[in-house]
Amino acid sequence: MDRNSAIGLTLIALLLLVYFYFFSPAPTPQEVKPITIESSIKKDSAAQKKSPAIDSVEAKQYGNLSSFLSGTETFTELENDVLKLKFSSHATLSGVNLKNYKTYSQKPLDLISNGNNTFSLTGIYEGKEIDFYQLNYQAESVKKGDTTYLSFTANLSESAYLKHIYSIPAKGYSIGYRIELQGIKIDGKNVALSWIDLVPLQEKDLKDSRNKTTVNYYSTEGSFDGLSDTAPDSKTVETPLKWATIKQKFFLSAIFAKDKFSTGAFSTAFEEKDSSFVKKAEVNLFIPTESFASKKSDFTYYFGPNDYKITKEVPLEFSRNMYLGWPPVIWVNKFLLMPVFNFLQTFIGNYGVIILLLVLFMKILLMPLTYSSYMGMAKMRLLKPELDAIKEKNGDNMAQAQQDQMKLYQQAGVNPFSGCIPLLLQMPILFSMFYLFPNSIALRQQPFLWAEDLSTWDSVLTLPFSIPFGYGDHVSLFVLLMTASQIVFQWQNNQIQTVQGPMKAMGYVMPIVFLFFFNSFSAGLSFYYFVSNLITFAQQAIIKRFVDEDKIKAIMDENRKKAASGNTKKSKFMSKLEEAMKNSEEARKKNKK
Repeated sequence: MDRNSAIGLTLIALLLLVYFYFFSPAPTPQEVKPITIESSIKKDSAAQKKSPAIDSVEAKQYGNLSSFLSGTETFTELENDVLKLKFSSHATLSGVNLKNYKTYSQKPLDLISNGNNTFSLTGIYEGKEIDFYQLNYQAESVKKGDTTYLSFTANLSESAYLKHIYSIPAKGYSIGYRIELQGIKIDGKNVALSWIDLVPLQEKDLKDSRNKTTVNYYSTEGSFDGLSDTAPDSKTVETPLKWATIKQKFFLSAIFAKDKFSTGAFSTAFEEKDSSFVKKAEVNLFIPTESFASKKSDFTYYFGPNDYKITKEVPLEFSRNMYLGWPPVIWVNKFLLMPVFNFLQTFIGNYGVIILLLVLFMKILLMPLTYSSYMGMAKMRLLKPELDAIKEKNGDNMAQAQQDQMKLYQQAGVNPFSGCIPLLLQMPILFSMFYLFPNSIALRQQPFLWAEDLSTWDSVLTLPFSIPFGYGDHVSLFVLLMTASQIVFQWQNNQIQTVQGPMKAMGYVMPIVFLFFFNSFSAGLSFYYFVSNLITFAQQAIIKRFVDEDKIKAIMDENRKKAASGNTKKSKFMSKLEEAMKNSEEARKKNKK
């Protein structure tokens, strides 16, 4: 590899450094106790609560619905194979438990509990704005086939009623929801559904959880968007929407409209020093009033994991809540890495072993590129004495030196970038791992060796202080091993490369820089890179045994003979490169004049 190639690789490394700095998870994690939020609904031993007395102003506002403001709040509990649900007689969800998951502290994982979620359904009735979720309804459940229907009804008369119906299937994370009106007219263009979630901490790392918690939405036009993941944000969307979701690192709480939401407004907020909850997420969706008259007020709630295998079966591109990168990184993840990862899961229960096998698979797949890169560096190493002579002969005349180098490459039949291009082609693989492992719920709470959870950082030592520049207050052993292997790998490469001086030292700086960035990343990710480096050592040792440098030199000498006799033709790449260099030199001369 010559100086130009080395500069190119250094620029790539710097781009990676900048990318990881701006898009990586927050670097200083903290362990905090799970959130405990005081419930706004306190239940007695009978799980009931008596509503406060209705004042005259409130009674006037609710009109003939005011009688439903009083009464005793009751709760109904239902469950299926994966969900435990608790409903209030106000026709809202007051509890959602995911049966197959636990929090980091091994407590029940509740997406809704202890009053951390509040709902309101506000519309204009008889000229006054009222919240239909303030009413106290009569609950009744009926099972039909594999589905349980839970209805909450406020009967004004035999021909007038307001009803909320939830349908809970025997399996799955989706539950149906329908609003029925009979003999009741709602005025105005929209009914506002407001959902506020004080998102509780489910994972080990508060800052990482904050950086992965946001609100996403999907429009009727097929556009997916969302709020900022890392900072408080708010947005009003004027186009009709199909769904909105409160996205946590590994779990989703979402609502779909069978028809549409006319508009939406979303916000997230948090106080940096407040560890009682991750973020306050607010979703405001506006339901067209006409949908109640046309009986299109059907909705679906989704409460479950952000697992691509599950969410890809949910319509309307719901799987996009698991961010897998940009093209072509997302293609590598969706069509290569994830299918292989899922295939290995069906046979192997140890995820450390799965990662090891995934590394082996990728290394075998990329073996042609690795071989091509090694051959390119071997050719450049054989040309190094002549390249040094050209540099010494031309001195400070860089333009002439580059022209002489291009002539040498052409005569020897060598592409100066042949060692770098295979490395560039492997970049999507590098980035795809950066997205796959930290976001894969399959790695959540999966131990391996000393790591208790491969989805977050491993720690073998907790420091009594925090190291700056993003390192944090813990020591990740997998990251140390990855860094050490990368330094050894760089030393090994320096033995076969032509890079000298400061460029040679740069290869040792980058692993140290990444040591700080990766210390708070997924243990599965740093373990992957560590094993990848080890296998690369073995690959290069094997390739070296089969590469005959004398034979390569003989081929280059033969190419020179052909060039001298005029029997060779410039490649398109070399022609364009020479033309670009000539244009650059002419432009430089004009600027001097």
